[in-house]
Amino acid sequence: MSKLFSISLSFIILLQSFGLHFDDLVQIDEFIEHAQFHNKQYGDNVLIFISKHYGELKADHNEEHQEEKEDHEQLPFQHQSHATSLTDFTLNAYITEFKTPEFSEFSTANFYYQILSSTLHTEGLFQPPRLS
Repeated sequence: MSKLFSISLSFIILLQSFGLHFDDLVQIDEFIEHAQFHNKQYGDNVLIFISKHYGELKADHNEEHQEEKEDHEQLPFQHQSHATSLTDFTLNAYITEFKTPEFSEFSTANFYYQILSSTLHTEGLFQPPRLS
């Protein structure tokens, strides 16, 4: 039983990594019905149908056939991905208003050495062993 659960969970994770959802698998019958409609009405084959609904002809097809808008919303694989990528390249962004810093010759130190003033140290308790 655990092997079956592991295999099914792995399969679900694999499908989701490809961007497929369970809703897409349920809507396959609408995909087939709409493809058959396009074949009868417009004479489109499967590749042209996919191009009209998912490819480069999608914008033109949506503008020309507004009456099929409800059918297009029922097709699978219409969800938007939530993963976005933001890349910003800035080339030659040197601002001439900034000048090189001027260093002065005299600088005050921000640190100093302080001799330990422990009473145990002055009494000789922490001294190295002496040869007698």
